[in-house]
Amino acid sequence: MVQIASDHPHTPEPPQTAALGDLLRGWRLRRGLTQVELALRAEVSTRHVSFVETGRSNPTASMIVTLCDALEVPLRERNTLLLTGGYAPAYPERGLADPPMAAVCDAIAHILKVHEPYPALVVDRGWELVDANDALTPLLAGVADPSLLEPPVNVLRLSLHPDGLAPRIANLAQWRSHLLHRLGKEIEASADARLERLYAELRGYPCPGGADPAAGDCAVGEGIIVPLRLRTDAGVLSLLSVTTVFGTPLEVTVSELAIESFYPADAATARVFTG
Repeated sequence: MVQIASDHPHTPEPPQTAALGDLLRGWRLRRGLTQVELALRAEVSTRHVSFVETGRSNPTASMIVTLCDALEVPLRERNTLLLTGGYAPAYPERGLADPPMAAVCDAIAHILKVHEPYPALVVDRGWELVDANDALTPLLAGVADPSLLEPPVNVLRLSLHPDGLAPRIANLAQWRSHLLHRLGKEIEASADARLERLYAELRGYPCPGGADPAAGDCAVGEGIIVPLRLRTDAGVLSLLSVTTVFGTPLEVTVSELAIESFYPADAATARVFTG
C-alpha cells in the first residue's frame, strides 16, 4: 500500500471574524431551519435561540455543542464556534502518525488490504489522497501530466483534469456530473471555502461534447448507480464505488476521512482484476 499524504493535520482557513451569534445564525439558515425548528431540535426555548443569535445571551460551551448537534455542524467548524465563543476546542485534531491514531490507521490498512484485488483509496475532506491499496496504481497509468500524481494528490482534480484521467473516462459527462453533484452536497454540509474553490476549478475544466459546463446535478442514465467506466489496455472497466466513513468520530481528522472502495460492475471487469 502507498501512503501519500502528509501526516500533518489540515491547515485551517483563517479564523472567522463574525460574532458567535452570526455564525450560528448562518448555520441555521444553511440548514433551512427557523428559530422555532432549531429550538425544538435542541430542546431549548425559541427565546434562548433568538438571544444567542442576537448576542443578548452568551451561551455556555455545552449549549454551543448542543446547538451544533442540532445543526449537524462538522467537528472542525464546531471548534471554530467554540473558539469564537471564548472556549477551548472540544475536538482534538491529530496527524495520522500520532500514537493515538494507531488503531484508526490499522483499521484503514486492513480495509484497503482485504479489498484487493479491487482498488480502494482514502481521502480527506479536501479530497486529497491519504492512502490507497496496490490495486489502484495500474488505473493511474497514462496520466499525461505527472504533476497531478505528486503529493498532495487531489483525487477530483486527477479524475476530471484534461491531462489526468478524464480522457480515459468513457462516461465522462455522467461521471463529471456525479462528482460535481457530490462535491456540491459536501459544500452545503461543511461550508468549506477550500471545497468551494475546488468546485469552481473543476467546473472550469473543458467538458465533453454537448455537456453543460455548469452542470452539478447527476446525469440521468441507465442502471441504478452511476459507474466509473475507465478505458484501459485491458478494455473498458466498469466500476461501482462505495463510500465508508467512521461512524462516531470525536476527532477532527478521523471525522473527515472517507474510504472509497471500487467494485466491478460486470463480469468482464471482475475477470480483469481476478485474472
